[in-house]
Amino acid sequence: MGLDRTRKNRFVMTRKEAREILLGLLFESEFRADESAEDIYYTSAENREIDDDDYIKRAYFAIFEHKVQIDTVIGEHAKGWKTHRLTNISRSILRLAVYEMLYEEGIPHKVSINEAVELTKKYDDEKARSFINGVLNSVKVMLQDKGEGR
Repeated sequence: MGLDRTRKNRFVMTRKEAREILLGLLFESEFRADESAEDIYYTSAENREIDDDDYIKRAYFAIFEHKVQIDTVIGEHAKGWKTHRLTNISRSILRLAVYEMLYEEGIPHKVSINEAVELTKKYDDEKARSFINGVLNSVKVMLQDKGEGR
């Protein structure tokens, strides 16, 4: 994963790269349920030398803070699936995308959906792509019907 260099020879992480790191943190959290979000984040950031990125930190802690609401939205749109029955990676991808759709006003829903599908292609089973896309498009329609589309 390459980082872009600015003129001052500093590394700038793209949003796509930040999402990928955030997904890794969320996925890791699935296996460390007995630890606090703070412990997981700071230990992982140190061990993996994750840059102190505002988006990653804000999103990671907000996903934990709003996990019940995010999982409820996922459950309402994952026809026939309970959130706890999804694979860890699918659940992590959906949480990330639904978080963005609900709480990140500067990110168009279409972008969140497309990025989630790209992460699914890279990290999840091939069959998960259409499922993830379907769930997220259903969430997008619900938000548009509420006048919260972007």
